[in-house]
Amino acid sequence: MENGAARTAQPVIVAIDGPSGTGKSSTSKAVAAQLGLSYLDTGAQYRAITWWMVTNGIDIDDPTAIAAVAGKADIVSGTDPAHPTITVDGVDVAGPIRTQEVTSKVSAVSAVPEVRARITELQRSLAASAETGIVVEGRDIGTTVLPDADLKIFLTASPEARAARRSGELKGADLHTTREALIKRDAADSSRKTSPLAKAGDAVEVDTTDLTLSQVIECVVTLVEEKRAAR
Repeated sequence: MENGAARTAQPVIVAIDGPSGTGKSSTSKAVAAQLGLSYLDTGAQYRAITWWMVTNGIDIDDPTAIAAVAGKADIVSGTDPAHPTITVDGVDVAGPIRTQEVTSKVSAVSAVPEVRARITELQRSLAASAETGIVVEGRDIGTTVLPDADLKIFLTASPEARAARRSGELKGADLHTTREALIKRDAADSSRKTSPLAKAGDAVEVDTTDLTLSQVIECVVTLVEEKRAAR
């Protein structure tokens, strides 16, 4: 198919940032699959290193202890959007990294500069080696990790909409508790000294509050196609 061939011929790096519950993962995976791109969930990498810290008894309240072992875990991310994988020291951690215990500790671990430097290096090497291009989702991709990305998108949504989505993902989660946890995490991620959650100056902002997932995907696919056509 000519359209598909044209897509393959033009690798494109897409950075999608935004807080939890805005539809980042679902949108990024679908866009990558539709456009024949690789996909990277950077949040999963931070969850993976947090899981390793918890499993190995590292004191999460001690940044020095975290920094000392930041390079020890062997984290490998599979970038197939249809089946993204993540392993730590050869162990499949796709399930364990989504527990409440890891979720509650990931901001503290992610705030440690040595952790961010290590994970950012992993992310850049994956993006550089993606032959057909890649969709990378996270919180500091457009600002820090891939400031030269071809297209930067920042997804937003109201706290209420985000909490409803997250409580649907986290089975049995209370809506009010989820909303409070999201706001707390936003504050932690936005105020950390190293690579805070922020919208890049040249990012396109998409408010997903009143959009269906398919509408958000369509919007982002259109933005990517426009960027390719403008080259």
